[in-house]
Amino acid sequence: MKGRHKQSRDPRGHWLLLILVLPAMFAALLFEGWTSNEVGAAETRTACTAPAPDVVANGGPVVGINRNGIQTGSMPARTVALTFDGGPDPVWTPRLLDLLRQNRARATFFLLGSQAARHPELVRRIRAEGHEIGSNTYTGPALGETSPVRFSAELDLTQTALAGASGMNTTLLRMPKTTSADTLCGREWQAAKQAAAKGYVLVAADKPSRKPAQGLVRQFSQTETAYQETKKLLANPNVDRFTTVSAGLRLLPVNTRAASADRWEGTGLIWVSTLGRLFANAMIWVLGIAGGLGVLRLVLLSFFARAHVRRLERFSPGAPWLREVTEPVTVLVPAYNEEAGIESTVLSLLDSTHENMQLIVIDDGSTDRTADIAEAIDDPRVTVIRKPNAGKAAALNTGLDHAMYDIVVMVDADTVFEPDAIYRLVQSLAHPAVGAVSGNTKVGNRRGLLAKWQHLEYCFGFNLDRRMFEVLECMPTIPGAIGAFRRDALLGVGGVSEDTLAEDTDLTMTLWRAGWRVIYEESAIAWTEVPTSLGQLWRQRYRWCYGTIQAMWKHRSAFFGVGTAGRFGRRGLSYIALFQVLLPLLAPIIDVFALYGVLFRDPLESALVWFGFLGLQLITAGYALKLDGEKLWTLWSMPFQLLVYRQLMYLVVIQSVVALLLGSKLKWHRIKRSGTAAEQIGGPAPYKSLPTR
Repeated sequence: MKGRHKQSRDPRGHWLLLILVLPAMFAALLFEGWTSNEVGAAETRTACTAPAPDVVANGGPVVGINRNGIQTGSMPARTVALTFDGGPDPVWTPRLLDLLRQNRARATFFLLGSQAARHPELVRRIRAEGHEIGSNTYTGPALGETSPVRFSAELDLTQTALAGASGMNTTLLRMPKTTSADTLCGREWQAAKQAAAKGYVLVAADKPSRKPAQGLVRQFSQTETAYQETKKLLANPNVDRFTTVSAGLRLLPVNTRAASADRWEGTGLIWVSTLGRLFANAMIWVLGIAGGLGVLRLVLLSFFARAHVRRLERFSPGAPWLREVTEPVTVLVPAYNEEAGIESTVLSLLDSTHENMQLIVIDDGSTDRTADIAEAIDDPRVTVIRKPNAGKAAALNTGLDHAMYDIVVMVDADTVFEPDAIYRLVQSLAHPAVGAVSGNTKVGNRRGLLAKWQHLEYCFGFNLDRRMFEVLECMPTIPGAIGAFRRDALLGVGGVSEDTLAEDTDLTMTLWRAGWRVIYEESAIAWTEVPTSLGQLWRQRYRWCYGTIQAMWKHRSAFFGVGTAGRFGRRGLSYIALFQVLLPLLAPIIDVFALYGVLFRDPLESALVWFGFLGLQLITAGYALKLDGEKLWTLWSMPFQLLVYRQLMYLVVIQSVVALLLGSKLKWHRIKRSGTAAEQIGGPAPYKSLPTR
């Protein structure tokens, strides 16, 4: 259908924002995983196939390689160079610094670049209190096991982080996974030579057998054990001086001021690290909230579906205390370019067991043979009204003006009806408080995978939702495909509004606010034709979602209403906001984080969570299919639906929200029909237009 929105600006490219944001989020998570030593890190080193050179194995713990060859050095007698690996640690680094200050001692801190980026204030404190800084690489892998790219990144990013945190660079390096100099063997020695070629002085540690009185380089981590051992060593009477590595060996300055560009780059790295960490932590909360919402929705759907079944067993239409509704009805069929399916729709309605009807086809300015085909149906109950195109809402209001009876049934022109659908649909109007009734819409054309996914969605999503909404008395939408109304209720609210693109949802919400009850009749079945291409599906769902959010905003005051309106607002609007808007908005982030978990954290745990949630969905979907009398074999397609179809629906919600926030207006997107709504029940073949001359 076209209409008053046809001249509105179609929002273009909002999805580009998502394409840019999601990779950025994933890049932040990837960097966080890398800096947390969770991806691509060599955590262990292989056994040495070749020993360290004799001059290194038998020399001092400080190793330099220059044009004069390999040089080693040791601390003078009664001099100890305290060195601390890893960190800065937010707990133990400050305590170690306090301990060193109390004892007027200096030390060398070999820092991880990733930790320096996380705690730049501790790096600055280390420098401010006169201590020396060395590199322990960025994430602490075994350098001999890393790729050339990672080798360079480990060293260069650490320098960048130190420059951003303290404005300094360092030429001291302690290779992770090494202790005394003789552990610089095999691949680690090859890595040591590469580091030395970059200008680094390598600092190992003396063997435990060497005594403090002999002078030594002592290696500690930044833990409680290290704290206690440091405290004990500081009290050793055989040591005259606790100093840094460079001061003990009289080296040239090893901490030099970084260039301005390096400091700016380092500041940027610190910001990226901070944002990545905050994002990863936030995602854990988002994942918990969204996962909880998802599970809660499944539980609610199952619980209220069962409650709905029990209610039907006790209060089914036609019960002795409810009169049978046999009054004539007016059926309105708005149609725009529906020549493929209009004949099947009208004939199925005329074949209804509820024969006393007026059937009005409102041709909304079609450019094909829709009106001609409808007029060619020889039945006095059929009236065809031709009017200029003005949109579906206007077409329905035109039909309403010509309605002769007090019960009005509104249907879509691409829908085929079961013979008893109209009769069953109107029975609930026997209750004077009921102003409208929703029928059960099923997918008629299920041949393709995309159609099968929509079939699952109709049963598992829409129809289970309707069962729950009826129990909670907050049905937000009577689908345009099949719905019955009291004519006086429609006239009382001014007919069908043209304010939104979801005129059916808008009308339903308006009826609730007017004090009418809206219920679901699951036995009134209509078969509809669903889109068979992703492009058509996108256009249809985009309009649905956009219009639904418009309607929610229009009727937002119902949330604070009283009586029937308030019940609908607090239950129905809250459910839509939480599960049909908020949850889809969070879903892409969840999927990105799930992929992150599989790749960089615990693949088994992530897989168990994903398959566990899939199992819950399969159980709930199976229950929904059973309630709708459908075969369970369609469930085989559900895992693929989660991987493809669900993502498309998320994008639809995201683009709709972005479009509304940016003030864009959406035009009515025409869906091309093939007249296959009756496929599933072996109905008439679709009409094929005659060739033009």
